Amino acid sequence: MRIRVQEEPFDPGAELDGFGAGADVGAVVSFTGMVRGDGGLSRMEIEHYPGMTEKAIAAIAGEAVARWNLADCLVIHRHGPMRPGERIMMVATASRHRASAFEAAEFLMDYLKSRAPFWKKEYGADGAEWVAARDEDEDALGRW
Repeated sequence: MRIRVQEEPFDPGAELDGFGAGADVGAVVSFTGMVRGDGGLSRMEIEHYPGMTEKAIAAIAGEAVARWNLADCLVIHRHGPMRPGERIMMVATASRHRASAFEAAEFLMDYLKSRAPFWKKEYGADGAEWVAARDEDEDALGRW
């Protein structure tokens, strides 16, 4: 299990090279989140509390590993300034079967979206605004 919170961009292909390699792995699932330019967004800044954020993500990832018996798990989340089209985060899961890999990845995404301690500020033509929690993100947790 690897958790990284970083300011630097990452290469999803390089991250997946060798990920989940093993005789017992039958599926690797990955998801990469991007900054959308919706509504004239020119940039986004993500803040976090070092140490606390990594600990919270590790707890979520540890639950996924145990619940779906994952062979491996990777979570990368960026902080700092980003522009539309840049990668924000990546989740990868490896397991014996694809259903477990897909479910674990969705679980991680739902929890990262609503529970990981990150704060986002969006900048556009009308100025800057902190992003509020969305009801649909909270509702998604109900299925787990």
